[in-house]
Amino acid sequence: MSTSYKELLAQREALEQAIAKARQNEISAAVSKVRELVAEYGLTAQDVFPGRAAKSGTTKAAAGKVAAKYRDPATGQTWTGRGKAPKWIEGKDRTPFVIA
Repeated sequence: MSTSYKELLAQREALEQAIAKARQNEISAAVSKVRELVAEYGLTAQDVFPGRAAKSGTTKAAAGKVAAKYRDPATGQTWTGRGKAPKWIEGKDRTPFVIA
């Protein structure tokens, strides 16, 4: 009494669908429970996931500034070497402007 290949494939498909549905139901229940606990205890994302930066209010610029690499001796203006070059260094050899 052997099962045919096509029957086994059909069983596998039905099982995969049942697994996906069960997983979705359990995820839904878990999310509901988490939301309930967060509301009950007034938890924040930082409480639940310490060490992770909050998504809102954090930008790349706020994460850290880049140190200046070049200084104009005449005016004292500096440039990091990133982005468009300022007029005082544009088209010139940058070696004399390097901050030691």
